[in-house]
Amino acid sequence: MRICRFNNDRIGIVRPDGIHDVTSILEKLPAIRYPFPVGDPLIANLESWRPELEKLADAAPAIDPATVKFKSPVAHPSKIIGVPTNYAAHRAEMRADKTIHADPRPAEPDGIDLILKNGLFLKSNSSLVGPSEGVAIRFPDRRNDHEAELGVIIGKTGSDIPQDKAYDYIVGYALAMDMVTRGKEDRSFRKSIDTYSVLGPWLVTFDEVPDPQNLNFELKVNGETRQKSNTSDMIMYIKQQISWASQFYTLHPGDIIMTGTCSGVGRVGPGDVMDFEMDIIGKMQVPVRAHVIGG
Repeated sequence: MRICRFNNDRIGIVRPDGIHDVTSILEKLPAIRYPFPVGDPLIANLESWRPELEKLADAAPAIDPATVKFKSPVAHPSKIIGVPTNYAAHRAEMRADKTIHADPRPAEPDGIDLILKNGLFLKSNSSLVGPSEGVAIRFPDRRNDHEAELGVIIGKTGSDIPQDKAYDYIVGYALAMDMVTRGKEDRSFRKSIDTYSVLGPWLVTFDEVPDPQNLNFELKVNGETRQKSNTSDMIMYIKQQISWASQFYTLHPGDIIMTGTCSGVGRVGPGDVMDFEMDIIGKMQVPVRAHVIGG
C-alpha cells in the first residue's frame, strides 16, 4: 500500500490508476487533549486500519497525481534522525573538498567506526516538508547542498530494539532529502532550516519493499545526474541504525530515519529543480526557491 498526504491535508491511497481519497479515515482518530500524545497517530494505526483504507479507496474515484500537491506523508514525527557519512564514496568527497566539510579531521577512524564515533544527529521537526512545497534557500551566499537518501518510517513505539527485531518496527519507506547549508556550525543546526527535510511523495508500506538494502536511486538537478548509487553501499545498514538509535531515544510512530547519502552532493539555488527516483519507492520533483523574509 502507498499512502500520501496531499493538497489541504487530504489522505490518499496511491494506485496505478491514480490517487483515491480516503480522508474520512481520520474520523477514526480519537479526540486529542492536552498533553498531546507523542508521535503520528495516523502512522500508529496504519496497519490495523489497512483493510478499511483499502475499502475506502475502492469506493473513491481516481485523481490524477499530476493535479495534486504532495505534502510529507508523515505529519507529526517526534524526531527526524540522520545517519552521517554512511557511504564510503561520500566520505571520500568530503575529505577532498573543504567546502563540504569546513573542519579538518585528522586521523579519523574508517568504516563503521567513524559513524559510531560521531553519533547520529537530529533534524528539527519544523524543517519537514513534502516535495510540492519545495526547498526555500535562506542563505544564498553560502553553499546549500542536496543529499538524496532512503527514508525509513517507524510504525510503533520501541526502545533498546535488537537488530534482529529492527524490521518489525518499520511501517514503510519514502524518498528523503537531507538538505544542508555548509559551514562550521553544528551539523544539526545547519540541517534543521525550514524546508530542509523533504519526505515523499508517499509512504510505501514495508511489505512492498522486499529488500530495502538493495535499491537503486538517482538524483538529477535540472536534468543532470548528480547522485547515483544503491542502498547496498551503506556502511551502517538499516537494522543497526534502528537498533543503535533506540539505545539513545525511544522511537515513536512517524519517526523518520534518513539513512545517509552517497557521493555527488552539490549546490542548488533558487530556480533549480531536483528530480529524485528510487526503485520501488517512486519518484518526486522538488523545486528550489528563495526564502522570503516574513513569507
